[in-house]
Amino acid sequence: MNEKILFVDDDPNVLEAYKRKLQRVLAVDTAPSGQEALQCIATKGPYAVVIADMHMPLMNGIEFLSRVKEMAPDTVRMMLTGNADIRTAIEAVNEGNIFRFLTKPCPPDIIGKALADAIGQYRLITAEKNLLEDTLNGTVELLVEILSLTDPDGFGQAMQLRSMARMTMRFLNMPKSWDIDLAALLHNIGNVFLARDRVAEDAPLELSAAEAQKIRERAPELAYELLCHIPRLEPVARIIRYQQKNFDGSGFPEDNVSGTDIPIGARILRVLIDLGDLESKGFSKRSALARMQNCRHWYDPRVLDAAIALFLPRESAPRIEAASAEESRLSGLQVGDVLIAGIHTKDNRLLVKEGEVVTASLLAHVRAFAKMAGIQEPVKIKRPSA
Repeated sequence: MNEKILFVDDDPNVLEAYKRKLQRVLAVDTAPSGQEALQCIATKGPYAVVIADMHMPLMNGIEFLSRVKEMAPDTVRMMLTGNADIRTAIEAVNEGNIFRFLTKPCPPDIIGKALADAIGQYRLITAEKNLLEDTLNGTVELLVEILSLTDPDGFGQAMQLRSMARMTMRFLNMPKSWDIDLAALLHNIGNVFLARDRVAEDAPLELSAAEAQKIRERAPELAYELLCHIPRLEPVARIIRYQQKNFDGSGFPEDNVSGTDIPIGARILRVLIDLGDLESKGFSKRSALARMQNCRHWYDPRVLDAAIALFLPRESAPRIEAASAEESRLSGLQVGDVLIAGIHTKDNRLLVKEGEVVTASLLAHVRAFAKMAGIQEPVKIKRPSA
């Protein structure tokens, strides 16, 4: 391991002494002030351990370590001071989340033991974080794979929904959001846990239309119950839970949440899912958006206006008919190609539906599936002119 240590003290003699004693066994940097130390963290980090003196000009040790906590939360923070009053110790622990509080002069064996403990703590933190990241990524990949295999048509729609959500976020000057991306991909995963005949519009005769609607409304709640127990997916779960919630507070779930208290990701999905549903029923984008404008109280006005600006057809919009039709092996498929026929598995199951635009993530998904089970080739596409 190549963990680095940063010592911060306004006394150059103290810094030189630490560096001389420790640099043979540890990678040690020093800084004479809190401000310069923050610059070191920004340009030379990450540091496993930061040790700061309490009494420094302009920025004392508590203020500095509180800033370190914000900038580098995984870094273990320690304090050295020649004035070990109890109030200082309490403030250091409460505000800077100090791992160890040491008093000057600190014997080499004491500081060496404290550094060893701090490095051990840092390794524990980073190992746990890496394990959580790997577990999370594996869980997400599994969920996406389940959705793509059990409902390829729905997965294709989810890919398109994610693309539209990204366009909407850019239009609204929002930063990229992994939570919204994933919520768009998994927005209908609750349907996996409902029998197909109960999700379909033509529900069994014993169910009324209202009862069938209640069952469909249950899908986001099922998705929420599945995802909310997975670490770091709580925000994704909440977006999906509220994706059918109206801006005025009506709709599902039936609670008092309304307006901007509804997650912004859910407000975006509410507009885009309704637009897709209306198009699937035969409405053009223009007529679908017109109907949605007549129910503006259901939608966040900023999101609806963004959808109108982005997706309302214009006469000057490029037409896919201008592209050349061709066949391509999977190895020749490119981002931007448009499928003029669906991609099917070797056993003739639909994997990606007709009309999908090939994105980098869709291409990676198809290639991964082809390695496992194979697909039917060649693929029929239209490739827009350069």
